[in-house]
Amino acid sequence: MKPVYAWMVLFIGASALLMIACAPQDDEKALQALVEQAAGLAEEHDIKGIMELTTPDFQAQPHGIDRQAAKGILLMVFRHYGELSVVHPRASVDLAPQEGEPTVTVPFLIVKKEQTIPGLKELYDDPERWLEKVSENADLYQFRLKVVKKDGQWLVKTAVLERYTGTGFEP
Repeated sequence: MKPVYAWMVLFIGASALLMIACAPQDDEKALQALVEQAAGLAEEHDIKGIMELTTPDFQAQPHGIDRQAAKGILLMVFRHYGELSVVHPRASVDLAPQEGEPTVTVPFLIVKKEQTIPGLKELYDDPERWLEKVSENADLYQFRLKVVKKDGQWLVKTAVLERYTGTGFEP
């Protein structure tokens, strides 16, 4: 094999390995961005935009709520809060669970736009301390999202909403 071809094969092989090694990081970044996008859409009351982040067979749990019913619930939430902010720490991403689809878990709270909790931004990368701080000041919820990748885009297949009870999250 000529030296030029040997280098080409080596370069292609190294590039393929690099792409494989980076893929999980890229997927994790994409899923973190999905959470940020969903929070932004919620703040804008953009129900259509939120639903575009879900699969056609989307279900919300614990009550097996389909897409149409989820739209109605979002409308009621947006009417109740008016202008709002969605506050959350970095989401936890599990791309290779032992069973089922990859999952994204993110605790969050919805607050009226003018309400703030000092010191939360500094705890973004520390979800445990973020939970402690928030639970002292507001009702806290968590989404456990089952996600699937379709045509290169991550979508939410199932969203399990849990309420923080002081000892953990429960449906």
